[in-house]
Amino acid sequence: MTAQKSLKIIVTFALAILPFLSFSQEEGSAVKEASEKFNATDMIMHHIGDAHEWHFFGEGDHSYTLPLPVILYTDNGFVTFMSSNFNHDLEGQVIVEKNGMSFVNYHEKIYRLEDGETALEFGEDGYPVNAGKPWDFSITKNVAAMFITVILMLWFFFSLANYHKKNKQAPKGFNNVLESLVLFVRDDIAIPQIGEKKYMKFMPFLLTVFFFIWITNLLGLLPGAANVTGNIAVTVSLGLFTLALIFINGNKDYWKHVFWMPGIPTFVKPILAVVEVMGLFIKPIALMIRLFANITAGHIIILSLLALIFILESAGVAGISVPFALFITVLELLVAFLQAFIFTMLSALFIGMAVEEHEHH
Repeated sequence: MTAQKSLKIIVTFALAILPFLSFSQEEGSAVKEASEKFNATDMIMHHIGDAHEWHFFGEGDHSYTLPLPVILYTDNGFVTFMSSNFNHDLEGQVIVEKNGMSFVNYHEKIYRLEDGETALEFGEDGYPVNAGKPWDFSITKNVAAMFITVILMLWFFFSLANYHKKNKQAPKGFNNVLESLVLFVRDDIAIPQIGEKKYMKFMPFLLTVFFFIWITNLLGLLPGAANVTGNIAVTVSLGLFTLALIFINGNKDYWKHVFWMPGIPTFVKPILAVVEVMGLFIKPIALMIRLFANITAGHIIILSLLALIFILESAGVAGISVPFALFITVLELLVAFLQAFIFTMLSALFIGMAVEEHEHH
C-alpha cells in the first residue's frame, strides 16, 4: 500500500513539472547556446569569493563598483594604489605601472611581472612562469565588510553602555534586543559551559565572536554584500583565537589529562596522549569547517537556483527556482544565528574543559 502511494506521488509530481521541462527542438538549441554564454560556475565563484573591489551590480561600463585600496609589499617596499587602476579587459591582464614595477590582477591574485614582460605567461600547471606574488595587504571586499561589522558593533554597544549610564530602568527598542542577546550568551552559553567562577574572564571574547559572526552572516545576505564567514581564512582566524585561549588558560590538570591521563594503564597512556594532542587541533578545525561550509553552502544553493533561470531561459523554471531561492534565503536568516550560537557555544565548551577544576581525592 505504501509503495502504491509513493508511486502515485512520484507520477503526480512528474506530471506537474512536465510542462516546465518540455522544450521544443528550437528551445533546446537556444538553451544550449545560452548555457555556452552564461557560465554559472564563474558567476557563483565570483559572488562568494573575495575581490579587490566591491562590485554591487551591473556589468561593464554600467556597473556600480566601489574601488578599494591595493597595498602590496615587494622587495622595494610598499606599493599602494586603488583597485580602479585594474580596468580588466577580456583576458583580465591590464598592467598597472607603479614605482617602476608592473602588476597584474588575474582572478583576484596580484602578480608582479618580471622586467620587460607585458603579460602573464602560464606553464603546463596553469600558474604564471614570468611573475612573482608580492605580499598582499590590500583592503579587499571581505576586509571592508569586517570593518563595517566592527563599526556597527562599536556603535551598538557604546549606545547600550551610554543608555545604562544615564538610565537605571530597562532599555527599550533595539537596546532591549541587544541586552537580551548579551544575557543569552552569558546565561545559556558562558555560565553552563565554563562555570560561574571563571566565565566573566571570557565573556568579552564570547560576545565578540557571537555578534561578529551573526552580524556578518546577516550582512552577507544583502544583495551585493561580502561573503565574510564563507571565507576559510576568516574562519581559520576565529578558530585559532579559540585555540590560543585554550593553550593560554589550560590549567595543569587539563594538560595532565592530555599528556598523561591519571587512572589509566601505563602502556595505554602514550596512545591516548597522541589522540588527545590531535584532538587539541581537531577542535578548532571542526569550528572553522562547520562555519565555513554551512555559510558557503547556503550562498551556493541560492545562486545555483537563480542561475537555472539564465541557463534554461524559461519562465517556468523561474516560477520554481525563485520561490525555492526565497525559501532558502529565509532559512539562511535562521542559519546566520545558529552558526553564531554553535561557534560560540563550542568555543565556550572547549575553554571550559581547559579551565575546569578537578576534584582530587
